[in-house]
Amino acid sequence: MGYFKGWYFKCCSGDGTVAFIPAYHGSGDKKSASLQIITDDMAFNIPFEALEYRENPLIVKIGDCLFSERGIVLDYHDKNISLNGALRFRNLSPIKYDIMGPFALVPFMQCRHSVLSMTHRVDGWITVCGRKYNFSDGVGYIEGDRGYSFPKRYIWTQSCFENNSLMLSVADIPMLGFHFTGIIGVVLLNGREYRIATYLGAKVKEIGENSVTVKQGDYELTAELTEKNAHPLLAPTNGDMCRTIHESASCKASYSFSFKNEKLCEFVSDKAGFEFEY
Repeated sequence: MGYFKGWYFKCCSGDGTVAFIPAYHGSGDKKSASLQIITDDMAFNIPFEALEYRENPLIVKIGDCLFSERGIVLDYHDKNISLNGALRFRNLSPIKYDIMGPFALVPFMQCRHSVLSMTHRVDGWITVCGRKYNFSDGVGYIEGDRGYSFPKRYIWTQSCFENNSLMLSVADIPMLGFHFTGIIGVVLLNGREYRIATYLGAKVKEIGENSVTVKQGDYELTAELTEKNAHPLLAPTNGDMCRTIHESASCKASYSFSFKNEKLCEFVSDKAGFEFEY
């Protein structure tokens, strides 16, 4: 069985959205690393032989590029792709405990998720393939995945709004010969963290075309992709990056979060992240 580990650094500003995915992956004797980049209008993959990382605090070095909880440094050039510049992160907002809850202790899970910062400030500038992105009081988000394969069917979405943020993932989870629908999510609203998860009793109320509604007690969260802006990315299957998924790193989506049918928040974002692989 193969293995992969990767991190997702999303940065938004008035100039646009850029997300970076440094990762390493292996299947059998084959081991490699990659840096995938997705913007408002393109996505591409840069292969590497390896990467180095450490955790607590997170630092990922791939080639001459550096990704950490403090920021990003880009320095890569070939005949087709050029990356340079630096971004600084401030005021990170980690969640209270592991998003996987008790499932963090379950061995041999197909994929484990982590959330490092729901929202934080981004400052600086970067150039991606000749286009310059200026960040002044920009907004960022950081998460990670590890395991051996992405779920066969899943929905993932993330959006920062005002000084708040949310993420939600709904996936088909294989375990010990059977399958169940797993839910993990966080709504960070006015400094309060609302956790939505299978291990807290969350269930899917409805999955429609590009939409999902989950319910946990008296709480209900709906996310709907209203305008796609999807680009192809590579995802792991048994550690081999052979699967193509499609992500909108900056698209239009609507969200609604309520308690006892009273809206706690409702908004439309044009910088939402969305993957709908159901």
